[in-house]
Amino acid sequence: MNEIRRNLPIDQQIDILKRGVVDLVSEDDLRRKLTRSIETGTPLRVKLGADPTRPDLHLGHAVILRKMRQFQDLGHTVIMLIGDFTAIIGDPTGKSKTRPPLTLAETRANAQSYLEQCKLILRQEPEVMELRYNAEWLEPMGYADVIRLASRYTVARILERDDFTKRLAGGVPIALHELLYPLTQGYDSVALHADVELGGTDQLFNNLVGRALQRDYDQEPQVVMTLPLLVGLDGTEKMSKSLDNYIGLTDEPHIMFSKLMKVPDTLLENYFTLLTNLPAEQIQALLAGHPVEAHRELARHVTRDFHPDADLDAALERFQSVAKGGIPENIPSFTVLKSDATPEDTYPAARLMVTAGLESSLGAARRTIQGKGLKVNGQTFLDPQGALALPEGGLVIQKGKDKFARMLPES
Repeated sequence: MNEIRRNLPIDQQIDILKRGVVDLVSEDDLRRKLTRSIETGTPLRVKLGADPTRPDLHLGHAVILRKMRQFQDLGHTVIMLIGDFTAIIGDPTGKSKTRPPLTLAETRANAQSYLEQCKLILRQEPEVMELRYNAEWLEPMGYADVIRLASRYTVARILERDDFTKRLAGGVPIALHELLYPLTQGYDSVALHADVELGGTDQLFNNLVGRALQRDYDQEPQVVMTLPLLVGLDGTEKMSKSLDNYIGLTDEPHIMFSKLMKVPDTLLENYFTLLTNLPAEQIQALLAGHPVEAHRELARHVTRDFHPDADLDAALERFQSVAKGGIPENIPSFTVLKSDATPEDTYPAARLMVTAGLESSLGAARRTIQGKGLKVNGQTFLDPQGALALPEGGLVIQKGKDKFARMLPES
């Protein structure tokens, strides 16, 4: 990722930090804080709170992590706040019903994977990176402390939140602990003396609560910046692993490249703006040209950020080969044990998928086959209970567009 010079004029810094931002509360406050930071040599404290409910990150998460990196490159300290304690409550944001809470152990296990993936984008030097867990100040709070915190905000203001309003109107229960969530998240900003808080657009309400609580605790209110939720490869909903419309931060280079080549044309500008540092005029020039060339440039820029040593020409050739119905040359091979064979000396297709790591379980493999998601030597295989003979040279199985494995019989 390109390094941004720390001595840029304030206006240029503001332009960099505003890129892709949806809500900025407020630009005047940000300008004042940046100016004071330069004058005093004191870096801003930029907070991002994350409840590690899922351990895997995708390019949707990268949007906000890239904004953190921009603050780092301008000389400021970003605070990766792991909401190990708030995840126990369960963030009700965007939920139509109460979310099942996690245990403290579950959130901390997820956090380790989360943090390892964040290293793909964020700098790790202590002067620009601070890691905190909110159980540090929330777990010791007693009942009286919680009551005092609750007294600083009204029920009417909490119920202004859109998802609470909809649930009330629909007669869907709201548990009392859910009403405490925005207050708890807001108190994190007080505990950290945050100058700026980043979040997705769905976190605007919670982050503004933090701004209000800081005033109440006689702190200077934080600047709130929200980033859009990246639309997934289906072009209709936000990127999500559960919707299988995602590009993972740890995807292999050829997988990431291939998926980026399939971004809907209508989303190209959005992806260029949020996931690259290309100047706006260069983006517009690419969009004015042939869409295939624009896709190639997007795929090259984004994949290179995560895999700087990858052979992107080879990734492009692989994508073109697969797009024409071909099978790439360099695919992983797996030896199938004779003990896995049926009495007819064949091998269950579902078990081959699990052996190759294309699915995690036999049930998942059978569902993939039933959904026409498996090809054998380029031909769709449709029998979830079916089995395959393995010739001496083996055969190639394929899940989806670009996941291949060569299955070889045990010699």
